[in-house]
Amino acid sequence: MDRIDRTSGEFRDALELYERASLLELGDLADRVRWRLHPEPVVTYIIDRNINYTNVCVADCGFCAFYRRPKHGEGYVLSFEEIGRKVDECRELGGVQILIQGGHNPYIPFEWYLELLRYIKVHHPIHIHGFSPSEVVFFADRFRMEVPEVIRQLRSAGLDSIPGGGGEILVDDVRRRVAPKKALTDDWLGVQEEAHRQGLRTSVSMMYGMGESSADRVEHLFRVREVQRRTGGFTAFICWPLQPEGTPEMSHYHKTDAVTYLRTLAIARIVLENVPSLQSSWVTMGHKVGQVALRFGANDYGSLMMEENVVSAAGTTHRATIAEMERVIRDAGFEPRRRRQDYSLVEPVPLTAA
Repeated sequence: MDRIDRTSGEFRDALELYERASLLELGDLADRVRWRLHPEPVVTYIIDRNINYTNVCVADCGFCAFYRRPKHGEGYVLSFEEIGRKVDECRELGGVQILIQGGHNPYIPFEWYLELLRYIKVHHPIHIHGFSPSEVVFFADRFRMEVPEVIRQLRSAGLDSIPGGGGEILVDDVRRRVAPKKALTDDWLGVQEEAHRQGLRTSVSMMYGMGESSADRVEHLFRVREVQRRTGGFTAFICWPLQPEGTPEMSHYHKTDAVTYLRTLAIARIVLENVPSLQSSWVTMGHKVGQVALRFGANDYGSLMMEENVVSAAGTTHRATIAEMERVIRDAGFEPRRRRQDYSLVEPVPLTAA
């Protein structure tokens, strides 16, 4: 797939901007891109629920405090009925989608995933944003299938879109160091591109702060941009720092600060002019920084996050009500609007569950 030339003028210019520009200059450049793409003074958000159907995983990522090895006493697989109850609770709050992700669990057969999707669509109908690219690659390897066939069957059973989880840093040297058992860059992006070919929209993410270089982060953005140029299938980009608290192998890393987050968000908005939306990661950074991010390139405030297990397992948890999220957005000078996964707007409804 794409090979990024780090000696090119375009790459060096982006890297120099990321490393050397003042914080306010970066923010201003990103804000200009944001207003060019989204000229209305609106910030969107979505009401959804993150359902982790299993925490059993054999990927052994050093940055993850959520997973449990097979046969661990705290390992679980949710029943269809439990998942259905979670979907109903989400819908009662006005939720329009569920985000369903789990570990690389070698004991779950492929048919279970297909039956789960069918069960939700029949008994608890809602938009299903599910199964990260790393999970799709795991399914292909585990069940000896080709990635296009995995996606085709998931889509046929009811999958509506794919989240960008497991992106970390899309540079193989980094991925081999921090998550050696997970999909490498070409495979991870290959799932995204194949999903786009089959008509699924996806999001794309970056988790930074694991000892990678600034050039690694910029290369990640360039790789995303090249896929988007071919497919146009990414709806949004989300970045956040490693949450080292509570992680088994990376607690020695210092959590990067708000300035680094804002710089990273801003350079992403500048480089990724072809990705329509950028989310503010208030769940990891808190509302004050999340609000500032709306002037550093973000046009979306992410999710209400009824349930979040992975980040909170590492010791970082920020919560919000609908009313609080809308207040934060208004205080930043924008009109809050609810959206769907494809960023179409939901008609306003009275706040009944704030």
